[in-house]
Amino acid sequence: MNILVLYAHPVETSFNAGLHRTIVERLTAAGHAVDDCDLYAEDFDPRLTRQERLGYHDQRGPDDAVASYIERLQKAEGLVLSFPVWNYGYPAILKGFFDRVFLPGVSFKLVDGKVRPTLHNIRRLTAVTTYGGSRFRAMLMGDPPRKIVKRMLRATIKPGAPVSYLAHYSMNLSTDDTRKSFMTKVAASMDVF
Repeated sequence: MNILVLYAHPVETSFNAGLHRTIVERLTAAGHAVDDCDLYAEDFDPRLTRQERLGYHDQRGPDDAVASYIERLQKAEGLVLSFPVWNYGYPAILKGFFDRVFLPGVSFKLVDGKVRPTLHNIRRLTAVTTYGGSRFRAMLMGDPPRKIVKRMLRATIKPGAPVSYLAHYSMNLSTDDTRKSFMTKVAASMDVF
């Protein structure tokens, strides 16, 4: 399976970086073709420009600033998101990827004013994330990242495709044991992706 890994963390020594390495290593060992998209390493610009917004509904072409990312997304059969939750949301670079790449004609089309999902090439989706606070605190805030993965992205990909959300909550209180346990859970999930 062709799997696009979208990774969004700026620090190479972080726990998230370790999760990212595990994801890529385990998927590769399982025989998948992995397109490892490290948004920071690739210097992805998350800012939607004025021109991009004005042309938001226009047909995309090879001269589009994000054409290569659109191609990578449309080539993928699986999608793995690897990111920390900051301020109850995605890191800006990942949010910007959604804003600039999940476009009309790419992830959806408008038919008579109604949205029709089109990323049916994605047959499996997994998010691997960390939260500084507890699950309870995230729930009090509505846990937007979880909802976007489990609802919006689920509705965008192939109908009925499996969706997993693996989260290590309370990183502010984590221990070597809790981090090791979560890393083992993530590795096992990638082994059977």
